[in-house]
Amino acid sequence: MSERIANEAMRQKVMSADDAAALIHDKAQIGFGGFTGSGYPKEFPPALAKRIKAAHEKGEHFTVNVFTGASTAPELDGELAGVDGIGLRSPYQSDPMMRAKINDGTSYYDDIHLSQFGMQVREGFFGKLDFAVIEATKITADGNVIPTSSIGNNAVYIEKAEKIIIEVNDWQSEDLEGMHDIYYGFALPPHRVPIPITHPGDRIGETYLRVPANKVVAVIETHDPDRNSPFKPIDEASHKIAGYLLDFYDNEVAQGRMPKNLLPLQSGVGNIPNAVLDGLLHSDLEHLTSYTEVIQDGMIDLIDAGKVDVASATAFSLSPDYAHKMNENAAFYRNHIILRPQEISNHPEVIRRLGVLGANGMIEADIYGNVNSTHVMGSRMMNGIGGSGDFTRNAFISAFVSPSTAKGGKISAIVPMVSHVDHTEHDTMVIITEQGIADLRGLAPRQRAPKIIENCAHPDYKEMLSDYYERALRDCKFKQTPHLLNEAYGWHTRYLETGSMKLS
Repeated sequence: MSERIANEAMRQKVMSADDAAALIHDKAQIGFGGFTGSGYPKEFPPALAKRIKAAHEKGEHFTVNVFTGASTAPELDGELAGVDGIGLRSPYQSDPMMRAKINDGTSYYDDIHLSQFGMQVREGFFGKLDFAVIEATKITADGNVIPTSSIGNNAVYIEKAEKIIIEVNDWQSEDLEGMHDIYYGFALPPHRVPIPITHPGDRIGETYLRVPANKVVAVIETHDPDRNSPFKPIDEASHKIAGYLLDFYDNEVAQGRMPKNLLPLQSGVGNIPNAVLDGLLHSDLEHLTSYTEVIQDGMIDLIDAGKVDVASATAFSLSPDYAHKMNENAAFYRNHIILRPQEISNHPEVIRRLGVLGANGMIEADIYGNVNSTHVMGSRMMNGIGGSGDFTRNAFISAFVSPSTAKGGKISAIVPMVSHVDHTEHDTMVIITEQGIADLRGLAPRQRAPKIIENCAHPDYKEMLSDYYERALRDCKFKQTPHLLNEAYGWHTRYLETGSMKLS
């Protein structure tokens, strides 16, 4: 038996993943640990999927409602979705199989801001939580549970679940202990108090999860790595977008609106955010800080180079090589990294107070600054809103970044009207593509449109966009936000009919 389980009562509850899966009933509501492919249970979900598949083969109904921190990995979302085992999924996902089941109507999907989901579970909006299934790097002699590479919604699931299952994964470094900061000061209205964070490095909680031993029904021993993919090489478009954003920050410093070492940085996951971090690595900036959701490879490089003093997040999103590096050097990185519950990492109050610089990806933006970050062609779900809304509405500066085209130029990221709205024009301050940057602050809609078209649209689409805008300005009776409603979604319908937004 693993030495990672030092508590005797917990050792008595060790069993196989199959035996633990046998405890789950049809329509169970399960809160899983995990956030962006880090810190999720590895062996219990496939065992549960096997049980669900066997039930289906007998003609029995068996689904579970799956709640997580954010996206997980194929061993969780993919396995359970692949056997049609998920009735409802929330709050964020990115697995191809899970996405397919959402889009074909097999599974319901409630896409919720990451800062709000734990609160809604605590308020009882989703009903009773039957199980919490979390991953730990060890259980101490006094029963404290040390999380692994993410925290996400673990604390609230443990609090609200009737029963708890713990996977103790000895692949995860024991030296992660001390990196976590679990805050237990949440209360429902009217008993809420301010979150006492005034700097990204402030610690306000405990280094372990409080887990009532009487609720633990199973402990599973595992030795499995997190499933994260390598980042793609930084392409030319990403380099250009990163350059525009960093030049914009430099100008804000020159204008006296930000200190020399900027304000705390936030960025989404992916190639462009990693390019921004790479640009910071090769800049002359020092003593940077970050208040964000995830720690990516580029953030580790910045810490190694001594450019980032502290980074606060709720999870890692590391390539396999960097995950190994973290495991080998966790004792060093815990002096520079704080992992918090996502109710804290994404908390609007803290984001607003710290003056975070937000940068997130998008699927498309329209000529007035509305942004769609979730649905392709208006109805096909990609991943979900994640934390982009938390940071966009509350950031000191909120930027959206994207290549100007997709599908080999057949889709324009700048359109007359977005086919689904996740972030309204009221929250969008800056839009950047590889074509350029549009600073929308202080501009009325009719002032934004020419700037977005000229600076951000691909040359193949500029004339089409200008033509639409000029005719809307001429023919629309009301001039605040001119639109031709019979044409506003014409670009999307043309793509669906012909395979391209371009005019033939």
